[in-house]
Amino acid sequence: MSSRNANDKIALPYAEALLEYASENKLIDDINSNLSSIQNLLAESADFKVFLNNPLTATKTKKIVITKLLSNQVNGFLLRFLLVLVDRRRISLINLIIDKYFELAYKLDSITIVNISTSIALTEAQQEALINKLKNITSSQTIKLEMNIDTSLLGGFIIQIGSKVIDTSLAGKLKNMVFYLSNT
Repeated sequence: MSSRNANDKIALPYAEALLEYASENKLIDDINSNLSSIQNLLAESADFKVFLNNPLTATKTKKIVITKLLSNQVNGFLLRFLLVLVDRRRISLINLIIDKYFELAYKLDSITIVNISTSIALTEAQQEALINKLKNITSSQTIKLEMNIDTSLLGGFIIQIGSKVIDTSLAGKLKNMVFYLSNT
């Protein structure tokens, strides 16, 4: 078993518990917003991320920093949840727990997350047309696009829905041609 799978299995119950609490107390929008803020904070502050991931940093120190930094920014339950993660030495999995939480929350709301890599940015009209086509393909009520610009694609795009990948990129077609020609 890879460490990613092991970490997924560790993170999932925490994400489930957080979503269950948020759902029961009608705090889903509030928790979603708070978790997005925390995710942005971790993405923007490499030092904070290193601080949380450092096993040599004392638990008490991590709790003090998290409390001072986030007490006025996040829901009280979410703050206590983060402190429990520190106590259980799972705070290093916070990004994974947040990702799992959003996956579960989106499933609950019938939202499908679609990762799209393109060589250039898509216009609003192109994004809307793609969303409508993806709704038909996935039978989902709502599609959330996560756009990535990848200049190595040369043209076209790659769509990833869960584990399914649709590669319409010029680079992908060239790779398929090379594979086909090398096998004949």
